[in-house]
Amino acid sequence: RAEVEAKSLPMELSEKRGVQNNGFVQNEDFEDKEMTTSSQEETPKTCSVDVDPVAVEETVLKPYAGMPKEVLLQFSSQARYRVTREILFWLVIAGAVVLVCATITIIALSPKCLDWWQASPIYQIYPRSFRDSNMDGNGDLKGIQEKLDHITYLNIKTIWITSFFKSPLKDLGYGAEDFYDIDPIFGSMTDFENLIAAIHDKGLKVIMDLIPNHTSDKHWWFQLSRNRTGKYTDYYIWQDCRQAAGSVIPPNNWVSVFGNSSWEFDDVRKQCYFHQFGKEQPDLNFRNAAVQQEIHDIIKFWLSKGVDGLSFGTVKFLLEATHLRDEPPVNKSQNGESITAYSQLYHDYTTTQVGLHDIVRGFRHTMNEFSREPGRYRFMGSDDDEKEDIEATMMYYGTTFIQEADFPFNFNLINMNNLSGNSIFEAVNSWMKNMPAGKWPNWAVGSPNAARISTRIGKEYINVMNMLLLTLPGTPVTYYGEEIGMENIASENVSEEHVSSGLLVATLPEKSPMQWDAKVNAGFTEGNSSWLPVNSDYQSVNVEIQSTWSNSSLALYRALTLLRNEELPMNRGWMCHVWNDSNVFVYVRELDGMDRVFMMVLNFGREAMTDLQARVPNLPSEAVVRLGTHFSNAGKVVNTKLIKTEMGEGLVLEYTTAKPVHTMEAFQGKCFVAEKACYSKALNLLYVNC
Repeated sequence: RAEVEAKSLPMELSEKRGVQNNGFVQNEDFEDKEMTTSSQEETPKTCSVDVDPVAVEETVLKPYAGMPKEVLLQFSSQARYRVTREILFWLVIAGAVVLVCATITIIALSPKCLDWWQASPIYQIYPRSFRDSNMDGNGDLKGIQEKLDHITYLNIKTIWITSFFKSPLKDLGYGAEDFYDIDPIFGSMTDFENLIAAIHDKGLKVIMDLIPNHTSDKHWWFQLSRNRTGKYTDYYIWQDCRQAAGSVIPPNNWVSVFGNSSWEFDDVRKQCYFHQFGKEQPDLNFRNAAVQQEIHDIIKFWLSKGVDGLSFGTVKFLLEATHLRDEPPVNKSQNGESITAYSQLYHDYTTTQVGLHDIVRGFRHTMNEFSREPGRYRFMGSDDDEKEDIEATMMYYGTTFIQEADFPFNFNLINMNNLSGNSIFEAVNSWMKNMPAGKWPNWAVGSPNAARISTRIGKEYINVMNMLLLTLPGTPVTYYGEEIGMENIASENVSEEHVSSGLLVATLPEKSPMQWDAKVNAGFTEGNSSWLPVNSDYQSVNVEIQSTWSNSSLALYRALTLLRNEELPMNRGWMCHVWNDSNVFVYVRELDGMDRVFMMVLNFGREAMTDLQARVPNLPSEAVVRLGTHFSNAGKVVNTKLIKTEMGEGLVLEYTTAKPVHTMEAFQGKCFVAEKACYSKALNLLYVNC
């Protein structure tokens, strides 16, 4: 029966006129078996089935998972897939173009980022007085390395170390005996290299002093020059001296900074050499190209060691007039033979001579050779205090096209003869209005050559001076110890040893050892004594104890540096002078596009009441105290029509306004900005075209 049914199936399919299907192939093994068992049987005819052609076509063209390449290509050429693919392709291309254009636009419109020497305060260290690591009573390089955490604790990222070259320590180390070596009192070259590595490991930068004007008379250049040896013969400034009545008569009336003639007779060479400072510091001859090259080689040596910047001191003294004429006396009626003080002459022929700035530009060019590596810009400062001639100081910035120093150090706040709101305004305004457009300001309230704040103007003004320093636009420079309010030591505490060693006794009181804690010698040294005595107030004025007080000078200093780092108007915004009188100095810090304003009300006189609404149109009636020299005032709301400040008190007020001061016509000419930038609240970024 099965056989009959098998034979009848093809017939039935054929009668239905089905479509022929060759998709089934008979198994070869089965076929062989059938042929073996029944060779007589006929091979079955092709089986045909009746299938709809359209249904077959649709089934074949439907995509399925795991399609081979040949089948997939059939679908990719269909319009619905091809169009979708092209749309997605061009959307990706358009998105990439938009992204590139947006990136280029943001870069083009974004302001230049503040460089490292602009973004952070600078902390100046006199190394002999900072920290003694080997118990010999003298601060050293290892001591600085031990205390790097204090720098980061202050939210500071730049250290300025004053001169540490090998030296007889005349002029407190500024007359170098060897520009390529460390004085043993401070350590070794290995100590210096370790210090540089430690500084950079903490993300800090370091600036060092370089005094190119003169050397020590112990320098081997001078020894060869006094013996007229080869090219060194003219490395210094030599002139014949006249002999009269057994005494030496100098070539002219030029007087040294320290007083008396700036000429010294040398028994070896039988001539006089010129010295702008002490007789132990002979001036180099910068009209000699070989001398200039020596200084360039010194610059390269220290930059190759990893130093991030150099402060060039006494550069205004680099050249002297070749005609050697007498300088004019300040008092024309004064007898010339009685002139012995530096202040008694106009120094027309011994400072800022023609060609000086060409030499300074040469220094800049050499430093730029080391600034090509990304992120390794080398800072250049000039440490010359022109005092009465602000325009001469500004020349060290260079011109629009030819750069010199990144900034000449600003001593206006140190040189004030008296303290008041008016004198502070004059010191600030003098620098800002004379500074060339596009340049960066800087401020200092202490230095190794000036009495400390508390000694110079009084303890009650320590905090308000630091508040001024850290809220003005530009780079603040803090001399070590000012963050805790250190005072000068009494002059009578300077021993005969210091006098006999030739040190400048007048500048020693502000160089007393750093006061770290209340232990013996203030934690400066674990030895029995220090090179200078520690101030007697060290048990209450020291880092350790002030770090535990919420209302200490140290706590305020840290809060101010943090405010400066976090708030955009404080580090690159406008500064507008609002008001000053004999007691207060008031100014604001603003940023285009930002409605938050910071107003500083600083008292440098006696208790005062100030009506700021009368000074600033549309000023909000209330403002919040963001920071104050009295910490208890923080967060309080004050009435801007009647702000009371005590002697030495400072307030940082915060308020919001749609009408910032720098846009008001009444304050045109009273507002300054460096590295201008504008803030977009929608995009939360800075841009320049506003």
